[in-house]
Amino acid sequence: MPSSQFLLSYRLKQTDTLMGSIFKEKIASPLYIISLVLMGSILLTLSAKISIPFFPVPMTMQTFAVCVIAMTFGRLYGTTTILFYLLQGLAGIPVFAGGAGIAYIMGPTGGYLLGFLLAGIVLGSLSDRGWGKSYLTTISAIFIGTLIIYMSGVIYLSNMIGIEKAIMGGFLPFYPAEIFKILLATLLIPSAWKFFNKRSK
Repeated sequence: MPSSQFLLSYRLKQTDTLMGSIFKEKIASPLYIISLVLMGSILLTLSAKISIPFFPVPMTMQTFAVCVIAMTFGRLYGTTTILFYLLQGLAGIPVFAGGAGIAYIMGPTGGYLLGFLLAGIVLGSLSDRGWGKSYLTTISAIFIGTLIIYMSGVIYLSNMIGIEKAIMGGFLPFYPAEIFKILLATLLIPSAWKFFNKRSK
């Protein structure tokens, strides 16, 4: 079947992603794909619901989760996971930080949610090319992904409240936490590569 052939050919590219390197031949298994997408969507939901004290405002780990999923799952599976998460919210399932449904997605946070998908596509593509194995490529990719999310969010929000208020309210309070999350992801992803590479030898 064409779909099976596509998944098998994609499996060869997935050796450059962390999950593809770990699971190898299981990468094209329907059970693997379903499990990966479900696991990722649960992680995204939890990351949206848990608030962690930080300065100057509390933070969630959602942008961290989006970037890590994209960088470890690759473009196809990472984007599918994020899209599945967004569709759950669109259907009214309370997976987002403060609500669900069409009205929530069309509200002030809608641009950030769109940014999740865009960041997933870009970071997943970089992951497919082997980014994430070194600290330099990882921090570069996570920075790009975070920038995409906030640019999308601020531009969308500016249509409602103006660009100055959008930057002041939709970016500046959060950037210290984003720096922390970028550094955390940069530490974790290459370290995971090194750990599983040692185990496979």
